Amino acid sequence: MGASLPNRCLLCHQSIHSAQTGLCGDCLQQGLYRQPICLGCGRGMTLQSRYCGGCQQTEPLPVIAPASYHQGLGGVVADIKYRGELAPLQVLCEMLVNRIEALEALNIISRPQALLPVPLHPSRLRQRGFNQAYVIAETLSAALNIPVLDGILVRTLATKAQAGLDGKARRRNLKGAFMLMQPVPFTRIAIVDDVVTTASTVEEMARLLRWQAPDLQVWCLARAQAPGLLD
Repeated sequence: MGASLPNRCLLCHQSIHSAQTGLCGDCLQQGLYRQPICLGCGRGMTLQSRYCGGCQQTEPLPVIAPASYHQGLGGVVADIKYRGELAPLQVLCEMLVNRIEALEALNIISRPQALLPVPLHPSRLRQRGFNQAYVIAETLSAALNIPVLDGILVRTLATKAQAGLDGKARRRNLKGAFMLMQPVPFTRIAIVDDVVTTASTVEEMARLLRWQAPDLQVWCLARAQAPGLLD
């Protein structure tokens, strides 16, 4: 029997100890945030607080992520969704848990009572074979002992893919895409997704949830902030 092939990092292709991580330590660390980040817009900050000066005026939906989509890990996160490359999902969830716990220790966020993964339309679910947001939520649930809500909110419109659309087109594309199916049993909920770009998807969900669950936040593996905010 021939020797097995070495496990390789998905980014630099160097040998790694376990294929279950998918990433070497160097590539993982280089892709994570290396400075405090505004939870509203993703802008780099000097000291960690909930919002930067601009976002304090509007208090947008807070987004908690361990990494920028544009700093090395974006392709890895995209491959989870589009290629079913789940090897790095566990370690990225661990980095998200670290970020959550660090923000909790600073009293910047409170732990939610439940997790709500962004739902897929049934046709998209059949096409893809799995809902990456649900897999991420289940992983976080096991790590943090927070229940996952299922069936509370469903996607009723088979919208076109959001990739390539600007913010205005994304919002128009998602209008009326979700339906609340039953009362929300918690007031503090974290919406879970793989990546947040313009926040159009999670904002449309929040519009339906806010009157019953006023304390909302978003957890994701990476966020794609506007150009220049991390310079």
